Formats: sequence, C-alpha cells, structure tokens
Amino acid sequence: MCLPASLLDLVAAGAVVALTGAGLSTESGIPDYRGPTGLARRATPMQYQVFVSDEQQRRRYWARSHLGWGLIAGARPNAGHLALARLQASGHLAGLITQNVDGLHQSAGAARVVELHGGLDKVVCLRCGQRTPRGRLHQRLQAANPGWAAQVSAVNPDGDVDLDERDIAGFRPVDCQACGGLLKPDVVFFGESVPPARVATCYQMVGQARALLVLGSSLTVMSGRRFVLKAAQLGVPVAIVNQGPTRADDVATVRVDAPLGQLLAEVAAQICSPTP
Repeated sequence: MCLPASLLDLVAAGAVVALTGAGLSTESGIPDYRGPTGLARRATPMQYQVFVSDEQQRRRYWARSHLGWGLIAGARPNAGHLALARLQASGHLAGLITQNVDGLHQSAGAARVVELHGGLDKVVCLRCGQRTPRGRLHQRLQAANPGWAAQVSAVNPDGDVDLDERDIAGFRPVDCQACGGLLKPDVVFFGESVPPARVATCYQMVGQARALLVLGSSLTVMSGRRFVLKAAQLGVPVAIVNQGPTRADDVATVRVDAPLGQLLAEVAAQICSPTP
C-alpha cells in the first residue's frame, strides 16, 4: 500500500491523539453503522427513553444483547488495533479516544483509552449506580433462562444481534441484585448524553495534541465530530482515514480512503521500526 507522505509525517512527529470509530472494528467481525458493512443492518439502535420506559423493549434489548455479548467478547483485535497500541507504546500516540464500546483497543494492549460511549464489559444499575462486570450478568441471564436458545444472525456495533420476535417473547431479563433496579449496559445509548467530565477530558486531549487522527468514523454524530471541529478551531491538523466520506472532510488536512488494518500496520512499521 502506498502511504501518503503527509500522513506519515504527521504521525511521525508525535503528540498525536487518535479518535476511532466503528470502521476500525469491522476487520474484527463487528459491522459498523454507516460504512460498507453497515448498509444491510436492519436493527435500529436502542434509544435511552425507550429502554427506561418500555418493559417489552427492555426484554427485546436484553435478549438480543445477551447473545450478542458472546460474539463481542469473542472478537479479537485486528491489525489496526495492534498498530495503534504499538504507536502508543513508541510514544507517537499521546492519546486515544474511541467511540467504540467493544474493548478491542484494550485487548490489543492500548492504555489510557477514553471510551467516549462507555464499554459493554460493564453493567450499571440505574437506581443505585452499582457497576458490575458484564460476565457476571451473562451468567445470571443464563441461569434465569435455562434451555433458551435462539438463532443468531449478524452482531451489531452496539452489541446486540438480530433475532426472531418469537425467540424474544420467552426471554427473562434480571434486575440489580443490590437494589432491584433496572440494569443497563454501561454505554451511552442514543438520546443519552456523554458524561460532561469525559467530554472535558477529550477536549483537553485535543487541545494538547500536535495532530488529531480520525480512524473509521463517518463523524455523523456530534459526540465525536465536536472534537474534530475543536481541533480545526485551534489550528490542530486533522487527518481522516475512513472508507467513504465523513462530515468533516472539509476541515481535514489529510484524507485517505482505505481499509484501516493494513494501512495502520504499515504506518506503525515505518515509523516504529525505521530502516537503518
């Protein structure tokens, strides 16, 4: 793959903050929302108000997510995740913000990852605020639904799967063991706000960066796009690598349309292990 010199120079200079989206995880078998692998998705992402107000929709979500969690937990980091962890270890990548909830950056060895939308590996009680590991909830749901089986199709970026409605009807969700409150994955649903402290941390990272590297995000939602707009406002160069257009192409200093795994692996190889 022929890498743009401008991209290599930008990353080689260091102090780069990366903002990653669902497109980075497609090579790990997790489809995105709006890119090439997301075009055939039938499911509508769960809305926060629907989740908290509609018992049947919560049942539907948890049935789908219960099976989807097994697929998410079994996903493995791809070459792109591994390359970013290598760039971070070499000191070129100063910060990593992800819109993804799959935990693959951490599995690849990255540290100090800001999960903008939270992570599927934890569950939070909406009444008492207690957080517990997703694996523990998975065991409780298995115990509450002995013999329950359903045919799984594709996993979605938010961790659920497509199921027949007849399979959903027989599923039994569980509540918080501490207080009996509603349980929710510790992720930001559509219609829910990212915690202000987390947003402030990301703004600070962008403000201290020499460059912002956007990877696998169409920047359709403002939760991620605002950091690109802030970088442009501050005069921080923005490089975007994504398959397909993004909503911030007009402010990009560098724009590359390519699969991320191979490209990032080559960037890391050239920058972290230069030829003598």
